[in-house]
Amino acid sequence: MSNLHNERFDEIKSLIKKSKMLLEQSQINVAQDIEDRLQNDEDEFNQEYDTDNNPTGKEKSKKDKSQKYRISGGILSLHGKNRDQLDITSDEKIAFQETMDEFVEEVSDLVDFNTLNVYPNNVEWSGKLIDEDLEFIFTIGEDSGIYINGEMIKVDPEFMDTLIKLQKYYQKFKSKWGKVLASRKKTKELPD
Repeated sequence: MSNLHNERFDEIKSLIKKSKMLLEQSQINVAQDIEDRLQNDEDEFNQEYDTDNNPTGKEKSKKDKSQKYRISGGILSLHGKNRDQLDITSDEKIAFQETMDEFVEEVSDLVDFNTLNVYPNNVEWSGKLIDEDLEFIFTIGEDSGIYINGEMIKVDPEFMDTLIKLQKYYQKFKSKWGKVLASRKKTKELPD
């Protein structure tokens, strides 16, 4: 009987040893994995601005830098020549949040927003109105205006109403982000 116990003990011991080896081989460093994922996300956000994602097709200078911030599900990207131009203020965060909220309230709640880009001389924001299958681009600064893109859009009263809503909202957008641009352009005081 004791021989049977010894055999079972040895068998259990062997199984435990094998399971430990398997566990060690398949085990990942959870903390390192999370850190790697966060670094990958940060690298994606800090990558150079690709002209394929630039709705107006402006080229970005090699010396320009950008910093993206995720705010309530949207992305705000600040562009500039040096690091101090990439710092975000609480007013800019609030303006971005209000911009998205007001758009949903006043134009359409079925919308996919793209990144809002703040450059030294202009602001660009785009998105897609899902129910109209219509892409919009708001720009202020060098190429101010509203641009739309769509395929085989039916011109009916609902579409015309959407255009009017876009146009009305653009005035709010232009006013709000014009102030943000102006505050970013204020001349820094020189040390005495």
